[in-house]
Amino acid sequence: MRRRSVLDVACSLINQRQFAKAITLLESRGENFEDNFDYYLTLGTACLYVGDAGTASRCFQKARTIKLTDTRLLLGQAAIYLRRGDTDRALRYYLDIIDSDPRNKIARHAMEFIRSKGDYETICRWVDSGRIEQFYPEIGVNPIFVAGLLVPVVAAALVIAGIFFFPFSHEKTSGPRANLNMVALSDAEKKNAQERDLSGSVYRYILTDKQITESYDKAIVAFQAENDNAAKVELNRIANSNAAFSIKQKSQVFMGYLKDATFDTIQKNQENYTYEEVSSDIPLYLDCVVSWTGRISNARSAGESYACDLLVGYETMKRVEGIVPVFFEKEPVPAIDGEKPVRILAKVALREGKLALNGISVFQSVNGSVELRR
Repeated sequence: MRRRSVLDVACSLINQRQFAKAITLLESRGENFEDNFDYYLTLGTACLYVGDAGTASRCFQKARTIKLTDTRLLLGQAAIYLRRGDTDRALRYYLDIIDSDPRNKIARHAMEFIRSKGDYETICRWVDSGRIEQFYPEIGVNPIFVAGLLVPVVAAALVIAGIFFFPFSHEKTSGPRANLNMVALSDAEKKNAQERDLSGSVYRYILTDKQITESYDKAIVAFQAENDNAAKVELNRIANSNAAFSIKQKSQVFMGYLKDATFDTIQKNQENYTYEEVSSDIPLYLDCVVSWTGRISNARSAGESYACDLLVGYETMKRVEGIVPVFFEKEPVPAIDGEKPVRILAKVALREGKLALNGISVFQSVNGSVELRR
């Protein structure tokens, strides 16, 4: 087996967020890496993440004498100036990054932060809370964290294998869908669930510590009941609230466990929110799947895409609850008869600040019924 290099081991430790061990290892072998760009970049990045900006700056300066233009290096140097509140110099580095990598998300995010919230007091608070790390050079996903996420995937694979090997066993077993330990809130997060610094931010929902943790618990209960629409609502509430940054991060990971409803599941156990509910607070229901009936108008197609307006509730041609644009952007393009009622399965979306639906599937019977077989 090939022996791993010191840099490989250090990078692995950094990925696992064991920065101190990585720094100790690299510093102990410094004499072997004279004029090695990757060595100074790796050591500087580890120092930056532990808050040793002085050593990080010296490492980055040394790396720059070896290689002038490297996005990771420029992000590291920009982050140091940003930590100090020297936004002018930080911006110069971010502009250099954009020149060579116009789609760099970290640089664009940092520039927007400087534009909207870049006063010295806010920067200091972000440094103290650790939120400033989102502007640091990326260090990859923690493999321990990934292993936790793979547990439900492996479990699902075993279930599928069971279906194939035991096709005649249809008895449904009860139990949790997945291990949510990786996204469970810690005791500290439950006690301090709110973001401490509310200045310069606008939140749709202002919640107490108790309300945030209750909302998160409701999402877990809904998930285990296979009601992923209800779980999405609670996670959307947290995402648009004053919940702490770490809780919002876990909410985003939690979202990855959720599945979109189908015509079948939305009748069995998924919440099917009404037009009235969704239109009253669109961000709360974003990405939820709904099954709405009505008739269509203004149908138009362009290549593989198709769009129309759904007249919600107008299947009997007596009352229109609302008119919502629906977009189908993947094959096959649906064939909808505008003269007959229709039931559309779609995901709630926002387009130009207004309610829209991203179409998933269509049901339209030959006799004009919009009810699916139950």
